[in-house]
Amino acid sequence: MKTPVKPLLILERACDLYQAMGLSIDSLDPRSEFSIYNLGDLAIPQAYQSPVFRAGFFSFVFIKEAWGHYSSDALQFEFKPNTVYFNNPGHIKQFSIREANELYLLTLSEAFLKENVRADIFDEFPFLLCEIVPPQKLQPKDFAEFEALYLQIQTAYHSGSAYRHKLIGHLFVAILLKLKEKLATDCSPVKQNGRAFEIVKKFKLSIEKHYRELSSGMIEKAHRVQEYADILNLHPNYLNAVIKAKTGKSVGNWIAEKTIAEAKSLLKNSDIPVKEISYRLGFAEIQHFSTYFKKHTQSSPVVYRQGA
Repeated sequence: MKTPVKPLLILERACDLYQAMGLSIDSLDPRSEFSIYNLGDLAIPQAYQSPVFRAGFFSFVFIKEAWGHYSSDALQFEFKPNTVYFNNPGHIKQFSIREANELYLLTLSEAFLKENVRADIFDEFPFLLCEIVPPQKLQPKDFAEFEALYLQIQTAYHSGSAYRHKLIGHLFVAILLKLKEKLATDCSPVKQNGRAFEIVKKFKLSIEKHYRELSSGMIEKAHRVQEYADILNLHPNYLNAVIKAKTGKSVGNWIAEKTIAEAKSLLKNSDIPVKEISYRLGFAEIQHFSTYFKKHTQSSPVVYRQGA
């Protein structure tokens, strides 16, 4: 008799990850789109191995004193003290920790990036879109520069300040600039071969470009699956099947998440009227946009803009 195959875990937020690890973090809001914790403080047993999962969030890992391995899709990596690495959404992951004393895990969503870091985040930092970058073992003095930044982020996160997310955003820009510098000098993203990986890469670049143009008012009509398929010269069913298989989300899910991320960014970072935002994002009626936004965020656009 065949052993039943466990379904792949889909983890949309950091709280889902910690729950899957059997950890309880009372201070973590289940709705939070940002978190930072030292796994060394969370009583993770030695020789811990995570379930296999697909995450819907970005994760940045800063390892001062820990040892273990992780996988991203079919690629295997080792981590050790003074290591820095990141993972973007969509890849199938697993990690094992032999010992963790200081291992800081920082997680955040695309919406958080666009609201609190930069609306055009992927223009300046395109490596966030679709690359797998191997972990970087740094010299202690180089790691200390990252450490100073992520500890400031942790302080801001737990400060309770009304401006803490903006403070985190500014500090996180410095982390991204340092990562960009490392990518330009000391390492290269891992090349993933195959037609499916190329399709995913082109799709992510295409949807990001489209939503930049849409939110800036350069174009008026939001793409649907057929338009993305036309751009990539593929049948829409085939495109959807590839994107679903490689990222865990259908093209429709990508469109919905991108629409909400852009809407949040425009609501928080501009004074453009809600009616104009709804039009820019492809909604003929403001009521349709409000209903759509509330379905995905449990908040109306007006209430969200007010910070409630």
